[in-house]
Amino acid sequence: MRKTRLTLFTVTLILICFGVVMIYSSSSLFGLERYKDSAFFLKRHLIYLLVGLIISLVIMSIDYRLLQRYSRLLLLASLFLLALVLVPHIGKEIGGAKRWFRLGIFSFQPSEFAKFSIIVYMADALSRRQQKLKSFLYGFLPPMFILGCCVGIILLQPDMGTAIAVTLVVFIMFFIAGIKLIHIVPVIISSLPVLYVLVFNVAYRRKRILAFLNPWEDPKGIGFQIIQSFIALGSGGLFGVGLGKSRQKLLYLPAAHTDFIFSIIGEELGFIGCAFVILLFVVFILCVAKIIINSPDQFGQLLGVGIVSMLALEVIINIGAATGSIPTKGLPLPFISYGGSSLIFNLASVALLLNISLTKFKSVKAS
Repeated sequence: MRKTRLTLFTVTLILICFGVVMIYSSSSLFGLERYKDSAFFLKRHLIYLLVGLIISLVIMSIDYRLLQRYSRLLLLASLFLLALVLVPHIGKEIGGAKRWFRLGIFSFQPSEFAKFSIIVYMADALSRRQQKLKSFLYGFLPPMFILGCCVGIILLQPDMGTAIAVTLVVFIMFFIAGIKLIHIVPVIISSLPVLYVLVFNVAYRRKRILAFLNPWEDPKGIGFQIIQSFIALGSGGLFGVGLGKSRQKLLYLPAAHTDFIFSIIGEELGFIGCAFVILLFVVFILCVAKIIINSPDQFGQLLGVGIVSMLALEVIINIGAATGSIPTKGLPLPFISYGGSSLIFNLASVALLLNISLTKFKSVKAS
């Protein structure tokens, strides 16, 4: 397992360093134009990175199984913060959504903490209820109730992308834990009409779907962002126009350093750069899969499944949105996009995965 840990650590480090370079490249002009500082976003990103590394070191210094003892407390804290962000004058509203707390020049997104807490809680609950999981009433219904409460509050922000991602991850954990498909599938099918209403009865979500289906119908309106992303990716060709030489980041492509940083990678580093990033994530997932298989207990296994499922979904959704494969969603590219809260909890998640692997190593060594 030492080789797997070393590979996972190395891949994560490369992704982080790659992200630092691309955040500066994609945000320098925007930072200079809006804040009179070309390194504005880079400086903040490095501070978040430092905080994430400190938290990761703390996580690495303890036994990850202690999280089982505090899983309920973590969940209650995340629910409290999710509710608190909706309170007027406390939560920061941006673009009609209340998803952030403003702490001076920094912001904190409680939904990132909620994703982490829900995964920890579900891993604990499912491992504790192993003998009851086949039962609909005692095994499936209680965790579904908790999931419904969390997703409901997230939808009130509103943040449908995170709500869908959390739901999919928990369902994956349900399946791996042993909950019957006959309990899971009807819930998924019955939720489709609700999903339809949530999408097509809300103007901006409906516009996203229309932009996804035909962005050229309104190239200066709802289709503008995805068209600019296409231009960026197409301009890059095989080898790219060169690091720092993107033209789409010259205030053409909105969210160039956050949701659409993959498009800037494609423009500056070309298909080779994009393929390199995707390969790194594939290696990351394979390393985590090996750690999950060798995890010392079911809690560790389900925790690993939840973490890697969430990271993989965020990668798929972010790259899919940038390439026009799925409708645009506001999810960052893990370790690479600018986003303080997501970076901190992604680093904490990697620390947990390494902790699981080390615990296995310690157990074997002790025996």
